[in-house]
Amino acid sequence: MKLIGRNERGAGTGAARGADDPHHGIEADTEGWAISPDDTHTALPAQRTGVQTAPRPEGYGPESLVHVSARQLVDAIGPYARSAAPEAVEPEAASFESALAAREQAALESRHRQAADGGDANAASQLGALLLRRGDLADAEPYLRSAAAAGLRAAANNLGVLLHQQGQRAEAAQWWRQAAVAGSAPAAHALGLQLRDQGEEEAAEYWLHFAAEHGHPLGAYVLGDLMEHRRDVRAERWFKAAADAGHREAAYRLARMREAAGDKETAETWYRTAAARSHARAALRLGVLLEERAQEEPALVEEAARWYRQSAQNGEARAACALGFLLRDTGDLTAAAEWWQEAADAGDGTAANALGALHASRNEPVEAERWYRVALEAGDHNGAFNLGLLCAGAGREAQAEQWYRRAAYAGHREACNALAVILLQRGDESGAEPWFSKAAEAGSVDGAFNLGVLHAGRGDQQQAHEWYARAAAEGHGEAALQLAVAQEQRGHLTAALERYRQSAVGGSAEGAFRLASLLDRRGDADSEAEHWYAVAADAGHRRAQVRMGVRAAERGALEIAESWYRRAAEAGSRSAAFNLGLLLARQDSEAEAMLWYTRAADAGHGRAALRLALLALRRGEPVQAENWCRRAGEYGPAEVAERAARLLGALNAELSA
Repeated sequence: MKLIGRNERGAGTGAARGADDPHHGIEADTEGWAISPDDTHTALPAQRTGVQTAPRPEGYGPESLVHVSARQLVDAIGPYARSAAPEAVEPEAASFESALAAREQAALESRHRQAADGGDANAASQLGALLLRRGDLADAEPYLRSAAAAGLRAAANNLGVLLHQQGQRAEAAQWWRQAAVAGSAPAAHALGLQLRDQGEEEAAEYWLHFAAEHGHPLGAYVLGDLMEHRRDVRAERWFKAAADAGHREAAYRLARMREAAGDKETAETWYRTAAARSHARAALRLGVLLEERAQEEPALVEEAARWYRQSAQNGEARAACALGFLLRDTGDLTAAAEWWQEAADAGDGTAANALGALHASRNEPVEAERWYRVALEAGDHNGAFNLGLLCAGAGREAQAEQWYRRAAYAGHREACNALAVILLQRGDESGAEPWFSKAAEAGSVDGAFNLGVLHAGRGDQQQAHEWYARAAAEGHGEAALQLAVAQEQRGHLTAALERYRQSAVGGSAEGAFRLASLLDRRGDADSEAEHWYAVAADAGHRRAQVRMGVRAAERGALEIAESWYRRAAEAGSRSAAFNLGLLLARQDSEAEAMLWYTRAADAGHGRAALRLALLALRRGEPVQAENWCRRAGEYGPAEVAERAARLLGALNAELSA
């Protein structure tokens, strides 16, 4: 697995250079500054010169190129010996091609200088641009000034670049304005940038608009940026113009705008455009969109992973983190942990938290704590919250409270809720309430629900229901359950059904059971009732499990009934234990049935105690039968107590006789 680091930008696909290329729109004779145009705050453009009109001195032009023999070249640059073994080549040795290019460049500069010194304004402009690009500002300035004074707009633009680099921004703006008035789009772009930075947005927009209208991609991008800042809908048009010209940041910004507008299909197209040009954030967002779509098209998972990988390798730690989660979801925890570590080492707190949770799930608290601390150091307050959870799980309540408090003061809503719970459990209701409120106001559904519980405990049902409703609207099943119970108690069964459904969908097993019970009582939705009983039973709801057992027994599916009764009985349901005993007795498993009757009776089940009394009488154990009769009378219900009393009376009469 590769370490995260920025890749070198490739040469492209063989198409013409786009606006992202550092030399886009720059001719050899006017190239002003080789700065990435994605950096719109510092990129200063150069422009193409006009047709040369000044006479050229003798010896100037293609016909007077210097012809160099191989011998002369060897004398100039040293011997060029071909080695049979590649590893024998000196790494620092200049290639033939580079040496030739350097010599031709020197010859070109010499010709430009000779012509410029002879009064050729075009040569002075080209020489000034060459020197400017090389960083020789002092030598470039007089040539650019003379050419600019002669009316060459390319020289005026490049002189503006030079003066801007020297910090002489006022004079730079004057020359850019002169070049822009003469029709230079790059100069208009540079002037617009400077005016924008000075806060003169109206004037900046004018010149940026000029540059954009004249096909300058950077001008279009900056104009779009300025308009988006002002929430001007025209921003999208100019981002598109720049993106169409190959500006990858513009493509990314356009994609974000389309995604925010809900047009994910168009957004994906522009993310692809930017990502294909190695835009790390675009590749990340493209991966996110593809992963979302992979829920319906699983084959997209692999493509999402590929874009995450590209983004991560271009320095985007969040992509490495996202790739880790994607791999975790596909079951490859080993690879997930490696990418999380890559991201965490690059300062991603979410990845560090993920590593902490992974170690916590493996019961490795020391490593978990280490990564949670790394997350916290990275500025992710989830780290403090997770440290609180870790300490609480280990029974270190005091430390848990400290971590919760730290995260809560940093605005972590679930930490606010957890801290409030600790305070409430300690009896500090007045201290808990503001933290519950802070959690709820920050969007914690648990905080809103707990605030409802707090108000309900005080008898303030109206306030309680307001908070329950707020939590239920966010999918909190237990909050919806409280509202449903209240509606049912008032006799509003239709409203209660809807709230019970909301509760069941929100994951409340009790809500699913009550929904099924209400449907069962109505008798007009048996299949739906069966469904919700099953949902609740699968979630471990014991009464639902008993009900599933009863329904199966009624259908004659005794094996299924026994399975449900056992699950509920082993979880502590006395009704399930009694029913299991009845089922086993009918299957002639009297000994095991006695065990389940006994467990049910010991848990306070009256019918089980009465059954044990009858069985004791059958075995001729009147004293044991009397004991079970007394217990059955205590446990009830009323009809069981009455029968137990009659049986006890008969026993006493028999014993007295």
